[in-house]
Amino acid sequence: MKRIFLIVLDSFGIGAAPDAGSYSDTGANTLESISKSDLFCADNLMDMGLFNIDGVDISPKAQSPVAAYGRLSEKSAGKDTTTGHWEIAGIISKDPMPTYPDGFPDDIIQQFSEQTGRKVLCNKPYSGTEVIKDYGAEQLESGGLIVYTSADSVFQIAAHTDVVPLEQLYEYCRIARGILTGKNAVSRVIARPFTGTPGSFVRTADRRDFSLEPPGVTILDVLSGAGFDVIAVGKITDIFAGRGITRSVFTHSNNEGMSAARELLKEQFDGLCFINLVDFDMLYGHRNDVDGYAKAISEFDAFLPGFTENMLEDDILIITADHGCDPADKSTDHTREYIPVLIYGKKIRPVDLKTHADFGNIAKTIADIFNVDFETQCEGFAGQILS
Repeated sequence: MKRIFLIVLDSFGIGAAPDAGSYSDTGANTLESISKSDLFCADNLMDMGLFNIDGVDISPKAQSPVAAYGRLSEKSAGKDTTTGHWEIAGIISKDPMPTYPDGFPDDIIQQFSEQTGRKVLCNKPYSGTEVIKDYGAEQLESGGLIVYTSADSVFQIAAHTDVVPLEQLYEYCRIARGILTGKNAVSRVIARPFTGTPGSFVRTADRRDFSLEPPGVTILDVLSGAGFDVIAVGKITDIFAGRGITRSVFTHSNNEGMSAARELLKEQFDGLCFINLVDFDMLYGHRNDVDGYAKAISEFDAFLPGFTENMLEDDILIITADHGCDPADKSTDHTREYIPVLIYGKKIRPVDLKTHADFGNIAKTIADIFNVDFETQCEGFAGQILS
């Protein structure tokens, strides 16, 4: 039995990528920003070598890191969740996914309204919490659907659960996914249910993402096709449109994701457990909440010892990210940053992996560990880390 636990700390960037200026992200550094908070504690990540990574200027450094450590820059165009996860899984996106700074075209909105039988409210880039403050009462009264976007390639639909039940909202998202094709093929259609009364609306934890299918073969496809287990935790199933996944565990928060990881560690399976912890991005990065982000990283750091102590002899833990979302940045958008790679296991050599282009080095490493054929231009790290 061989198991790899791949945990993505959603948006945990560690410094501006070489091309950050092209994305208006010069100087972005999620890790550095949250490290200044009094709530930041990352002793276990430090021991793994997080602060020893190229370009990370945080002290103290680990004298003898217990994990292999390095950083990766993104080759894909863009800085969104889907693009980042796809590249981790081995797909480089040469063209950025479409964004809508002025709202969606009239023909898209008209088709959506006709097929759902509901009017559309807003149709602008908006903060998810602010949009329900400004349009929630009208949505509750009219039964319309709040459609909004952001700097990312997303079509988001918000509706009060008393007016639009969850399954109906999810069906509206599927309708939107069917409309948004070709040049309008946004990365994700996102269900954003909310509840409450005017002046005190709150989003529920029942968000669902409806993503494009990956345009090529991913490491998930290869592993599941070779008979290995591919267990998806959090929004991984949504990001890959369910493809290459043998089992899904849906979670709504970091705590639920970490709890699921602990439970899966007790199970017998042979393959990959791919976990996304979303709160860093969703609750803190996009809301410019430095202290909240720092506290969430501290909670993940506190989770690590109990997890690693119960890993089996052949188990491997890979910790990484998919992009940045610097909570001290001038905007609330994702930031183009390097991502960390920490690889830990009883049989892993704790070496300095240096700096490399292409998040796909992670996919190649996983492929080589499981001895499956996976075509990529990356060399991966298996040759350096396996004892």
